[in-house]
Amino acid sequence: MYTFFDRKTELAELNDRFIGPRSEFFIIYGRRRVGKSELINEFIRQNTGLRIQIREGSRKYQLEQFAEAFCEFFEDPFIGKNGFISWDSVFEYLASRSTNRFILAIDEFPYLVKEDRSILSILQYHWDNRLRKTRIFLILSGSSIGMMEDEVLSYRSPLFGRRTGQLLLRSFRFHEVLPIFQDFRKAVEYYAVYGGTPAYILSVDTSETIEDSIEKNLLNPLSYLFREVEFLLRMELVEPRYYFSILLSISRGNNTQHLITNDTGIQKGTVNRYLATLIDLDIIWKEVPAFEDERSRRGRYFFRDNLFSFWFRFIFPNLERAESGSAEQILTESITPYLAQYTGSLFERMVIDLLFYLNGAGKLPFHCVFSSVKRWWHKGEEIDIVGISETDSSVLFCEVKWQDNVNGKKVAFDLKHKAGLITWKEKKRNEMFMIIARSFSSVGDEKNVLFMDLDMLEKLVYS
Repeated sequence: MYTFFDRKTELAELNDRFIGPRSEFFIIYGRRRVGKSELINEFIRQNTGLRIQIREGSRKYQLEQFAEAFCEFFEDPFIGKNGFISWDSVFEYLASRSTNRFILAIDEFPYLVKEDRSILSILQYHWDNRLRKTRIFLILSGSSIGMMEDEVLSYRSPLFGRRTGQLLLRSFRFHEVLPIFQDFRKAVEYYAVYGGTPAYILSVDTSETIEDSIEKNLLNPLSYLFREVEFLLRMELVEPRYYFSILLSISRGNNTQHLITNDTGIQKGTVNRYLATLIDLDIIWKEVPAFEDERSRRGRYFFRDNLFSFWFRFIFPNLERAESGSAEQILTESITPYLAQYTGSLFERMVIDLLFYLNGAGKLPFHCVFSSVKRWWHKGEEIDIVGISETDSSVLFCEVKWQDNVNGKKVAFDLKHKAGLITWKEKKRNEMFMIIARSFSSVGDEKNVLFMDLDMLEKLVYS
């Protein structure tokens, strides 16, 4: 569907380990479509090995998958003809073939566990007694984050303590997709809709306007993205209708447990349980205000993936109309008038990513080591971005406006007022202020306030 893109850091780590002297037991997991299989395939392409794509099925069928794969890779017609009778026989054969370095990636390992949980203790036994003494580079990969964490990574798992490394693969961050685009503004617009999931952002024609792209890919019943979000959720969730209600509510701006409960009519305890499941699946995440403990009850819930956010906000409520051929009307009446506001709400997260990236690259006019970069809110007051540096007591206060002709002086005045409400190291901290907008009608000249329009930001990013 799309070619391998980026993942340079992850690939470099895997390649460094491949040339190492010891066996490897590496875990790669993450939500569907983030590119796990593509990363593994590229790693194997640069070295040597095989990936077995596990399918749901009986134990006998899954054993046949291993026999067929080993027959082809090891050029062993005997095993292809006779197969395996047990998981013990699979791992015994594997150990006998692991005198030379090669990669074995078992993709969608949770399907094996689902069919026969004893495979965990069987693999543990063979790893401890033979496989860890060989040259094998074993990869277990899975899209069920909860199962991978509970059955493979957890201290309760028979495999606990065996892994030599792990990678939770997530969608590309904003700065990582910028090479796809020549135009920074278009990058913002596309990332707000499609996010950084490789299967989405790399499959669309980015030369089109974002409105044309939405109509072609998200309002077209023949496009695979039309119901992609729905299909993925139905694969993961037992009671999708309740989860859909909660996700629809979040997409409308109800991002606290209290607001979600009131909006959906679902009981508080049930909402909390479903929110926890959605976090485990990496579909949503919980953010607490800057300066507060992560266990704070004042957290807000947001979508992890922008496509999920856009789909629930604009597509899900209009599925039947789109299927009846009303795509153009939906776009004109229900999406375009609200698109700038929607993009602006997500542009804040893009700027947070850019601050980390630009600061680390030494491209900002100031430099500090951010220990956290978050939103801040308290009693009706909000600041879009607060960057905290515990090492030198520095703090960056930033407002982000996805608007043109912004009155920078007024925004800076209001921002300083809100910053004054924060008591963190009040008399000792070093304050910096930043205002980011598409364009300004006026700016101030204070020394500790940086005004940055989209052209300036684009030059920093692409320089």
